[in-house]
Amino acid sequence: MKRKLPLILTILIVTALSACGQQAAQTPLEPAAATETAIQPTQLPAATETAQPLPTDSAAVPPPTEAPVAASASEVSFANDVMPIFEASCIKCHGGEKTKEGLDLKTYDGLMAGSFNGSVLEAGNANDSLFVQQIIEGEMPKREDRLSDSDIQIIIDWVNAGALNN
Repeated sequence: MKRKLPLILTILIVTALSACGQQAAQTPLEPAAATETAIQPTQLPAATETAQPLPTDSAAVPPPTEAPVAASASEVSFANDVMPIFEASCIKCHGGEKTKEGLDLKTYDGLMAGSFNGSVLEAGNANDSLFVQQIIEGEMPKREDRLSDSDIQIIIDWVNAGALNN
């Protein structure tokens, strides 16, 4: 009986562990859709008082530290909006010590010249721009964090507005 007990325990442990490993893959949860909450002031301030910010529901209103998204695509500037994104996330591999695939993002002209494989950007059409598609799909940047949705939108808006050197 002493020889059978370790064997039985081993079989039970192996069975339990293999049962745990057989769980079906869980599908990732989708984020819930955001809802808007209208905030109504309870009392209007007198003309001589300074208006104080109303308390907000943090889920309905983004915190004030977030950068606002560009008002329209025509207002996106290469120098002020797009280039800082490149400097933070792209130039290390495409213009710093290295210029991978021949794509130099240090300058507007370098981007427009394309890579060893040709043009990477179709001005006015982000959908057909390899550069934009690789950013959207998370292929680029490879060794940095994925660009934020607002940064991606800035690049898309800039390309769709004609990818101007402004």
